[in-house]
Amino acid sequence: MTLITCLLLGFVVASLGSITPSFLNMTVVKFSLKSGRKSAYFLIGGYATVLFFQANIGAYFSSILMENSEYITLIQKVGTGILILLSFNFFRLHFKSNKQEKKVEIDKSKAYVHGIVMSSLNMIAIPFYFTTISFLIGLEYFEYSFKNSLYFSVGSTLGSFFLYSVYATVASKIEHKLTYIATKMDFIIGCLTGVVGIGNLIYLVSK
Repeated sequence: MTLITCLLLGFVVASLGSITPSFLNMTVVKFSLKSGRKSAYFLIGGYATVLFFQANIGAYFSSILMENSEYITLIQKVGTGILILLSFNFFRLHFKSNKQEKKVEIDKSKAYVHGIVMSSLNMIAIPFYFTTISFLIGLEYFEYSFKNSLYFSVGSTLGSFFLYSVYATVASKIEHKLTYIATKMDFIIGCLTGVVGIGNLIYLVSK
């Protein structure tokens, strides 16, 4: 595969994964408003650094899966259980008391480290890349190799940095809308993970 193709695939996949409201996006917006865009960019740099490795790990796992198809059923069972547990957890988060969290000021010099820590806590990133890259491999749009994975990860890093930078740039215009959507995200994600998990369970039982 060509360098440009891998970079473009990584950029598009990361952009799509970063565009939906999440605690990472919300932090970028709040940080941009409180500390300025420059500090927000350091925060985003921390996000992107971790995402580079998460994309690599996702690509590696997807290559193993495609080469060892006998593990697919086992992975489906484990994944189904995880999805159902995640669904319960997101519903729990949505229905618990809606107390407003106090805003904590973050020193500008610690923005990058804070970004690394927050991105590391994003447990959805690796499964997202694992699933997406497996889908691309299945469609023969992506062929796994160390170089292709590296180029894809670089593209993903650039794509996520670009999208989060857009959030930082237009923070003042989207803060209220994004906050409203974010309050509903736990419920929406709970529904989505629940539907997919139950669908997978029905499929496995009926096999």
